[in-house]
Amino acid sequence: RISFSAIAAIIDAAMAENEILQIVVFSVFVGVAITAVGEPAQPLVRATEALVQVMLRITGYVMNVAPVAVFAAVAATLAERGAGILGDLAFFMGSFYLGLALLWLCLFIAARVIVGPRAVELFRYVRDPLVLAFSTASSEAAFPRTLEALDRFGVPPRIASFVLPLGYSFNLDGSMMYMTFASLFIAQAYGIDLSLGQQLTMLLVLMVTSKGIAGVPRASLVVIAGTLSMFNIPEAGLLLILGVDHFLDMGRSATNVVGNAVAASVVAKWEGGLDPIEPAVIVPPAAPSGDGPAVAEERFGDIGR
Repeated sequence: RISFSAIAAIIDAAMAENEILQIVVFSVFVGVAITAVGEPAQPLVRATEALVQVMLRITGYVMNVAPVAVFAAVAATLAERGAGILGDLAFFMGSFYLGLALLWLCLFIAARVIVGPRAVELFRYVRDPLVLAFSTASSEAAFPRTLEALDRFGVPPRIASFVLPLGYSFNLDGSMMYMTFASLFIAQAYGIDLSLGQQLTMLLVLMVTSKGIAGVPRASLVVIAGTLSMFNIPEAGLLLILGVDHFLDMGRSATNVVGNAVAASVVAKWEGGLDPIEPAVIVPPAAPSGDGPAVAEERFGDIGR
């Protein structure tokens, strides 16, 4: 009983003081224990999943009034700091997209080295999922089309259907980069100097806390808020980036799609090679003039849709 009370007190204090790293470590232990217990722990798994849905719904309610908060925050910031803050935000956005461009270049080089010449074609095949993720600011919305595009590119279905869902939890490159940029921008906006050690610690914390983040618009803001408090950075600084968050969300969502597509292609290459390539755009065959049925080939749903 004493041990249980001590553990409960530690976790309660960590949540009350928003100690993200302690909460994450405890969550890892709980996840390992649930996996070891197996079937008897399934009710706890379902309860946790339900809690996640409830918290996301609450976050959605808050985001419904976000435009009002953005208006008030931008107006107050302009009144206090002048129009110069707009230049700072523009520099922030430009730096972020430059960082994404460098990340895309690194991903392309890695794919070119491992996958070979077909890496050039990969970006053409995932063009439609990229546009969808960019326009909706949601990488999850592009999941079905990414799966179909990889199938046509030659990634075996057994690999794509395993790597992509895993990547949506553990390989969100764009979200990770955005959270780092945003946290440092807010710290600089408040005149808080972070040492190199603190910046590296922040990077490591974000690498852990970003795992499992929902691939929906503005989901990264929740993780950023927890990280800011850990480094004594005012959480109110989130209001500074709310006005431009949607435009940055578009870029990071598209980057998540690129990262996961490259990962699936690399794993397919390691596992014995890619299947023969298919056309990037498939035109459904015309129905024959007789009574016979039209021939359609499917591997992942309605490919031609």
